[in-house]
Amino acid sequence: MAQARLSIFYPATEGATFDHDYYRDVHIPLCEKTWSPLEIRVDRGVSGPHEAAVHFTFASVDDLNAALGSPGTATLGEDTPNYTTLSPTIQINEVVR
Repeated sequence: MAQARLSIFYPATEGATFDHDYYRDVHIPLCEKTWSPLEIRVDRGVSGPHEAAVHFTFASVDDLNAALGSPGTATLGEDTPNYTTLSPTIQINEVVR
């Protein structure tokens, strides 16, 4: 069974806010505790269309779906206003390499 990756992209938008320190130091550890992914990679945009991105890797699509269906997922969404006014774009991928 192939690994699965949940990627969340935050599009750079004029006038929007994004607290990278809070995101890295508070929100991402909350995600890790809630979902227990195999790996987490956090990107801070330097150039291009995104202010930030995060990539969570899971052992399978079933594990990813179980994480998203966990009770703590709602808490993660409720934490979003603490670090950004941006609306994220979410993508789920099968890891092929």
